[in-house]
Amino acid sequence: MTFKEFFSFRGNRFFWGNLLAMVLIVLAVVLGALKGIDIYTHHSEAVAVPDIKGMGLAEASKMLRNSHLIGLVSDSTYRSDERAGCVLECNPPAGQRVKQGRTVYLTVNAMSTPLQEVPDVADNSSLRQARARLLAAGFQLDENDSIPGERDWVYGVKYQGRMLLQGEKVPMGSHLTLLVGDGGGELQPTDSTAVEKPEGESQTPAKSTTEDDNWF
Repeated sequence: MTFKEFFSFRGNRFFWGNLLAMVLIVLAVVLGALKGIDIYTHHSEAVAVPDIKGMGLAEASKMLRNSHLIGLVSDSTYRSDERAGCVLECNPPAGQRVKQGRTVYLTVNAMSTPLQEVPDVADNSSLRQARARLLAAGFQLDENDSIPGERDWVYGVKYQGRMLLQGEKVPMGSHLTLLVGDGGGELQPTDSTAVEKPEGESQTPAKSTTEDDNWF
């Protein structure tokens, strides 16, 4: 092959036509692939996560759907100052821009108050110690009930007027009442007709000093 024959394709219009067609096809494939990736990944379709904190679960889920997002409950906890079943937190947080179709994970408030074991303070704690332990556990304390016994010694714990047993559970944050000794010792008889006789004194009635002279 001569040098002139090697470069003879420069005047071949079919060669250039085929080359141009190949370039166009490659460009079309590349652009189509990029467009397909954009569609699949929802590129340039970011939306802001709405503020759903404090909403009920149904209301929050509806708002997320309107923003083309998916709400999914991932955890629950309990807060006494929030209504049952409301949304406490969401991830991603409100205001963050995410792609449409993204799942937003929700933490909701428990529907019912969980139970908690009452610390064992009955008959083994002073009033100060018992109050500190119960308050630290999240319980609330009503006015104490005083009973005869050692002053400021805790003899029991009541919930809704009922004496609690050791290890018993009540709703978290419940109001409790402590039974505390008033320093008065044991209860004394309240029967006003009961008369305490000195020690050693006979319990039998004394005979009348007047005797019947006509005993004959």
